[in-house]
Amino acid sequence: MAREGKVAYVFPGQGSQRVGMGREVYDSSPEARAVFEEADTVLGFRLTQLCFEGPEETLRQTCNAQPAILAVSIAYLRASPELQGTAPAFVAGHSLGEYTALVAARVLDFAEALYLAGERGRLMQEAGEQNPGGMVAILGMDEASVNEVCQSTGAQVANFNCPGQIVLSGATQDVAQAAELAKAKGARSAIPLQVSGAFHTALMQPAVEGMAQAISKLTFRDPAIPIIANTTAEPITDAEAVKAELLNQLCHCIQWQRSIEYMMKEGVSTFIEIGPGQVLTGLIKRITTEAEAISTEGKKV
Repeated sequence: MAREGKVAYVFPGQGSQRVGMGREVYDSSPEARAVFEEADTVLGFRLTQLCFEGPEETLRQTCNAQPAILAVSIAYLRASPELQGTAPAFVAGHSLGEYTALVAARVLDFAEALYLAGERGRLMQEAGEQNPGGMVAILGMDEASVNEVCQSTGAQVANFNCPGQIVLSGATQDVAQAAELAKAKGARSAIPLQVSGAFHTALMQPAVEGMAQAISKLTFRDPAIPIIANTTAEPITDAEAVKAELLNQLCHCIQWQRSIEYMMKEGVSTFIEIGPGQVLTGLIKRITTEAEAISTEGKKV
């Protein structure tokens, strides 16, 4: 589909999962069915059944949610004929979504990315068990005030998502204290996230070595489309930089708002969220009113 200005594909991360996700596209598309069948084979368990039937508690587990979201996102990508005629100028993914972006940019094939996502989910879940922690979304507070909360509590910024939504992460006690202090300082709300650890902080360091070993088993290709890196909000265009980014984002902040702003500066006027839910579409609409943000679930693209 022809569009004015440049188009970017964006891919959701953990938190977008829900029981039933992908069922509609599975039922309507042979290409999507092939994706789910491949995922079941690669992972060695019935991911398709887990996505469609749950139970929710099992799907929410980090080791399952991450490969599940990647699989559903690729199913939407391959099942949407309208997307096949759209050449994106950039791709980007929010945290786990960066692995989906690797497939879209032809850095890895689907099976390779699915293997890595499975390992990432397993290793992050284990790191969370080793170093208990959590995450909380702070709404209605500016960056400077959030930084003051972090300095007082030891929590760290994990995601700069959009104006008025910053996610903190850290040890369980630190995050709880940060939530209370943020509300005392005028935050509109502090919402705990349903995750198994302090993602994007140093508490994920135990996962880095295992991910480095998993990455070393695969051959990475240079991106065919520039990938906007989570940690720098700048494009990466070679295989070695991709490998470094995947390790770096485990323990460092996700610069989502800056990533969107960079792509807009480079002429992107349409963002298409490909995958379950419409989380990123909502964030982009809060970042800018000057670009269109649509999703494969929300409307036909």
